Amino acid sequence: MPVVFGVAFGVSVLLPATPAAAHNELTGSNPRDGARVATAPARVELRFLAKPSPATTKITITGPDNVVAGGTPAFDGSRVRVPFTPAAAGLYIVGYQLASSDGHPVKGEVRFTLTTGTAADPSATVSPADSPSAAASPSTAASPSAAVPPSVGPASPSAGGATASTVPAALEQSDSGGRWWLWALGGLVLLAALGTGLAFRRRRRGSRDSA
Repeated sequence: MPVVFGVAFGVSVLLPATPAAAHNELTGSNPRDGARVATAPARVELRFLAKPSPATTKITITGPDNVVAGGTPAFDGSRVRVPFTPAAAGLYIVGYQLASSDGHPVKGEVRFTLTTGTAADPSATVSPADSPSAAASPSTAASPSAAVPPSVGPASPSAGGATASTVPAALEQSDSGGRWWLWALGGLVLLAALGTGLAFRRRRRGSRDSA
């Protein structure tokens, strides 16, 4: 009787364990799901209820900008360790997929945040010196049309030049008029001198003839 009771007790203990052992599942991880870590670990560890098969187990680690940050997994009993290569600070997702001994697939993910790291995309950062608005300001300030309106600068010299050219022209006209009167007066004086000379000669001839 005690032997039968012991066998029945053993069967009752083993029966619930069989389905649990058949269906594998994740029991823990390092870093844990939802953790925030300042120092990147050298590897990510996943712990399962049963020993996973390397042939049917796939584990990937992706970081910001979908950068692959994991290597080849190493299996140690029910633990799987994946080398971790951190890049940018941000969210990292550890995805796992494996098959249980009962044939059911098991898949899931562990997420943790790395609070330190390099910039996610340094080339996307635009410095103030390279911005289009900063580059446009010097060219606008340096353009001659923006600095001096064309209607203001050249107008004053041209107006002054017209005034200066008008004054000599008036003086030239007045000078030419004065010279004409001088020539006319000189001609009259010359004619008067010739007339006086002719009259004087006629008088001398007349006096000779009378003598």
